[in-house]
Amino acid sequence: MTAQTYRDPIVLDDLSAEYPPHGASAGCVALRGISLRVRPDEVLGILGESGSGKSTLARIVSGRAGADRGAAPRITGGDATVMGHSIRRLRSRDRSVLTFSVGYLRQDAGARLDRALTVSDLVSAPIYERDKRFSRREAGLRVASLLDSVQLPLGVLDKYPYELSSGQRQRVAIAQALVLGPSVLVADEPTAGIDVTVRDSVVDLLARLHGEHDFAAVIVSHDARVLRHATATVAVLQSGSLVGYGTMEDVFTAPTHPYVAQLAEALRLSE
Repeated sequence: MTAQTYRDPIVLDDLSAEYPPHGASAGCVALRGISLRVRPDEVLGILGESGSGKSTLARIVSGRAGADRGAAPRITGGDATVMGHSIRRLRSRDRSVLTFSVGYLRQDAGARLDRALTVSDLVSAPIYERDKRFSRREAGLRVASLLDSVQLPLGVLDKYPYELSSGQRQRVAIAQALVLGPSVLVADEPTAGIDVTVRDSVVDLLARLHGEHDFAAVIVSHDARVLRHATATVAVLQSGSLVGYGTMEDVFTAPTHPYVAQLAEALRLSE
């Protein structure tokens, strides 16, 4: 592994992945020869339509592809190196180390919060999963600080998810993803399922948190307008292939692929 590879939090080198047959579902190729990198403190946007492979990419770089429920993508070519760990050769004990450094905001995270737990319990849960003897006082202080960071009042600490708005639930999920102080945040469709009126505020919040907490980030979205507010660099996927990669300005000012040109036109009309 080169020194440069280790310095960059995420490096994808000709990465290909597929979902093997699972029950009645046939196997399918999800990613085809993807090469890109995320540098320290960079925010990379992953843009694509449903089925483009963007959520598969998020699962792989988060280190959760083989650990969460459901069919897991399998790397069939190339590799993804995250915080110096080869995802293709990742062992169980290394996964635990990696996921400590990589926060993961899964798709519909706010809606997936355990309805039986209070906000305080939800945000502190990753701390006690790592160390059951962690100081309750210190955990409480960390949770309170994060709630302030995500612009939620301390009055929500004892509330349950069903007592919160969709935007508030998503902010709780963001706090939960950041409570361990990760070096990388992977956010998969962070505005999905949120009221239209608060979507921009959630994206603005992610951008502000990135500046305050010093982490690199990958933000996945099907909406170019969302990413335009959150990042200057974008990777565009279509049918598992990388069809655009660079600064937002370069990718959409001079598109080199029909799908990217279509997105650029939609952006232009929305201005």
